[in-house]
Amino acid sequence: MADYPDSLIKELLIRVREYPRFSKGEIEKFCWMAVHEYKHGVLPSEYDIREIDEELYLKLLQVFKSNIK
Repeated sequence: MADYPDSLIKELLIRVREYPRFSKGEIEKFCWMAVHEYKHGVLPSEYDIREIDEELYLKLLQVFKSNIK
C-alpha cells in the first residue's frame, strides 16, 4: 500500500466528518466521496464513474474505522 502523508489523511478525515448528513453507518460512501473530491476537485455526481485512488480510499477507510469511538 502506498505511503500517504499523515496530514493528507487527517485533512480527509475532517472532510468526511463535515459532510452534510454524515453517518457512521455509511463511512464507505463518505470516504469514497472525500477521495473523489480530493482527486477531481469536486464532489461526485449521482452516476459519477471517474476513477479514484483506491489505495488512498482503503487507507482512509482503515484509519477512520480504527478511530471510531
